[in-house]
Amino acid sequence: MTQPQEIRNVAAIDLGSNSFHMVVARVVDQDLQLVSRHKQRVRLAAGLDTQQNLDNASIERGLECLAMFAERLQDFEEGNVRIAATHTLRQANNAHIFLQRARDILPFPIEIIPGVEEARLIYLGVAHTQPGSDLKLVVDIGGGSTEMIIGDGFDPKLINSKQMGCVSYTKKYFANEKLSKKNFAKATLAAEQRMESLAHRYKKKGWDIAFGSSGTIKAIREVLIGLGYSDGIITTKRLEKLVCALCEWETIEEIELSGLTPERKPVFAAGVAILCAIFQSLKIDEMHFSEGALREGLLFEMEDSFKRSDIRMRTTESLASKHLVDLEHAAKIKGQAKEFLQQIHKELHIKKSSELFELLEWSALLHEVGLSISLQAFHRHSAYILRNTYMPGFNREQQRVLAILVRFQRKALKLHEMEEFSLFKKKHIIGLIRILRLAILLNGQRNDTPLPYLSLSIEEDKWSLTSNEEDWLDSNKLLHADLLTEQEYWQNAGWELHF
Repeated sequence: MTQPQEIRNVAAIDLGSNSFHMVVARVVDQDLQLVSRHKQRVRLAAGLDTQQNLDNASIERGLECLAMFAERLQDFEEGNVRIAATHTLRQANNAHIFLQRARDILPFPIEIIPGVEEARLIYLGVAHTQPGSDLKLVVDIGGGSTEMIIGDGFDPKLINSKQMGCVSYTKKYFANEKLSKKNFAKATLAAEQRMESLAHRYKKKGWDIAFGSSGTIKAIREVLIGLGYSDGIITTKRLEKLVCALCEWETIEEIELSGLTPERKPVFAAGVAILCAIFQSLKIDEMHFSEGALREGLLFEMEDSFKRSDIRMRTTESLASKHLVDLEHAAKIKGQAKEFLQQIHKELHIKKSSELFELLEWSALLHEVGLSISLQAFHRHSAYILRNTYMPGFNREQQRVLAILVRFQRKALKLHEMEEFSLFKKKHIIGLIRILRLAILLNGQRNDTPLPYLSLSIEEDKWSLTSNEEDWLDSNKLLHADLLTEQEYWQNAGWELHF
């Protein structure tokens, strides 16, 4: 008798600068079957003002789209939906307002991901949807940023994200809606200047085949087919002819090209200019279109064989190694912190399945990365590194949580410096800060003498540290003194610590 197949429904949403996309799939045993794709042109980037704030109209367009997506996802479990926001929400100072309102419409967490993380996921989406494991160049021109990746099989080797996109370049170089050789030359030169710092590394690395993904390159392919190039392959000569064809019209509004949709038309010229610059800078011979992109990357990473925790653990271990972290000492603190959280997670209202457990462990492993810079204020150096380093598998808020945990691992608790979160509750982060501080302090002497078994308990926000050995502090005067100092820090922050 055959075993029934295990089926679950998953979905991935990409909140791009120009369009929002959703792809829905079924996971049948180990196979991923795409069920449907949904796309809505939102033009989020067009709503960014000079102070980098989203205007109300663009926020409303985005929320209307999410309301439509929500209808499709009514019966989906939270762990089976991933939503990634890209360049425009990375840039927007008031992104938190959009995220707060979005949560009321779509009850799933929205991750704002760094540009290089976006690039990694795009590559993963392309790699899974293209046969063969050739060395690949992948280019994705979005509304606000362009991602370029060279990878081998499923492994990205060279990753970059540049702030040049078809929406932002339209506003800057085609603001008058005029189509002219002069406007194309300005836009192309600006993109070539952006490419200058990385072109050499890409050409040196090389690739066997080049792919373009997402809307801009798909539109260029469709238009080239309309111009008679039935294979849809993009080349430098064909791009040059496309620019000439576009310049036959005086304004963007007048463009009439077979294959060009009304939604894509306003930003098409800028997208063509950016791709021309990339072809020129990297000396690309030809480029093929790939259906896979960011949302497919998000989907495939939800499969068991690509668990994000594995990627993030590799990232953490690599960063610890790079900064010469004392891994044996860090492992002790990680174990102590995990044990404490297991003891009090119910009192903190943190579920055992919460990724806060993992974030606490990773922060313990990485709390001393700043020592590679200087012992003085190393907790601040550690926070800076974790906030600004590219960490594959982590979204922006997860990195901020790690940075905050290590920032507050020692010294005075200047909690007014803590920022707000959208994926996590502040009270939970404060609980993790207390646990990490205690785990670090208890192992601060770095000797081989094992600590007795310690219990952590909470009663009406009063934290108590006890041991089955009543005189455990009598033989350790230094630890006792450190705990007294820590008790003062807690009192100044309005917390209670007893031992």
